[in-house]
Amino acid sequence: MSSSPISPPLEIDLAPLRSALAGDVTGPGDEGYDGARGAWNLVADQRPAAVVHASGEDDVAAVVRFAAEHGVKVAPQATGHGAVALPPLGDAILLRTERLAGLSVDPGARTARVEPGAKWGPVSDAAGEHGLVGLGGSSPVVGVTGYTLGGGLGWLAREHGLASNQVIAAELVTGTGEHVRVDAESDPELFWSLRGGGGPGVVTALEFSLLPLATSYAGSIAFDAEHAPAVFAGFMEWAATAPRAVTSMIRFLTLPPIPPVPEELRGRPLVDISLAYAGGAAEGEPAVAPLRGLAPLVYERLAEIPAADLCRMAGDPEDPVPGLGGHAMLGALDDDAVAAFIAAAGPGSGSPLVAAGLRHLGGALAEAPAGAGALGALDGDWALFMVGVPMTPELGEAIVGHQQRVIDALAPVRREHVYANFQDPPTPASALFDAATVDRLRAVRDRIDPGRVVMAKHPLD
Repeated sequence: MSSSPISPPLEIDLAPLRSALAGDVTGPGDEGYDGARGAWNLVADQRPAAVVHASGEDDVAAVVRFAAEHGVKVAPQATGHGAVALPPLGDAILLRTERLAGLSVDPGARTARVEPGAKWGPVSDAAGEHGLVGLGGSSPVVGVTGYTLGGGLGWLAREHGLASNQVIAAELVTGTGEHVRVDAESDPELFWSLRGGGGPGVVTALEFSLLPLATSYAGSIAFDAEHAPAVFAGFMEWAATAPRAVTSMIRFLTLPPIPPVPEELRGRPLVDISLAYAGGAAEGEPAVAPLRGLAPLVYERLAEIPAADLCRMAGDPEDPVPGLGGHAMLGALDDDAVAAFIAAAGPGSGSPLVAAGLRHLGGALAEAPAGAGALGALDGDWALFMVGVPMTPELGEAIVGHQQRVIDALAPVRREHVYANFQDPPTPASALFDAATVDRLRAVRDRIDPGRVVMAKHPLD
């Protein structure tokens, strides 16, 4: 299944590019092309004009200059978790940056610097050695750069906001092949655009602040889905007064019949509550204790864990898998909205989804900090997220259709804009940002990449 219409790759002479690079260049006719073009999300059937595995920032600049001279585009990619959001790549060079995975932590300054191929697992571990943590997400194999440029919504978000607003500097190659370093003083508008707006150019390094946190009380509890009305009602009542130090979500979850899923849970419809408290068990346990009594527990996995392990806590798959996501931002949920969600996604709905859930927002996510980037805050009280695994084209169609059914059921509380990192299909910028923000982002893009050489998820136009 392809994420977007497949166009045949453009034929270009790659000999000059090969001679200019230290890294590898693979064309459509070369052995290894299929392996080189693959994304982590196996739904994305990427067929670029060429694939480059860069070996350094000089390779990145050379690729951009080559593309500008030959009338093709560049699509940077580290892991490919968000590859479904890219337009077709037939006229583009897929610039793979996973070999550029350097990272360093300055414990005194509480900062980290990462190259574009760095992933959250190694970065979290390096920071954790000093009792520090970055605002990573729910998987150790997600790339830090792509996640952060899109905003970065993680397990400490209600206490500390979006990861993009922790960025203090970035290095990038512009659309003309120039390498620049940018911060709030050197180029305020470009710096603003990079933090949550994706930004133009190819980012080759990010520097961001780390937070002092050694441990977190985190994990999940689950109930049989037949108890969904009582569990959702109790969770919503709890969430209304939950401290901002707790970031949580509630979801319908049907785990696949594969290891390492325990046999007794395979295929069993559940209501799962996953959460993290920005502190240890002494403070976190009393805050989440009321959730245990909502219905008979199927399992409980709440414990004080190293903060570095928050990126592994949800148990998201680490090996490549196919996934189709659905998403909407929601306002306050009254009893009718919760009932509509249960009816559309819960028992008896015929849902083919692996997960359909609601992430609790608010707290720091509702407050743009001083000097925030293009996505300073999230406009919504809840984020709807859904995922299904399309093992066949027919199942893929059923997944997409059911996701739309859930979104339609929540139409009365749906917000105008969506969050880019949760939005799978290519989406107009007007669906991500208000008109003033889109205009600012376009103005920065037109200055930094006047030839529109560098492609991005959810293009500005």
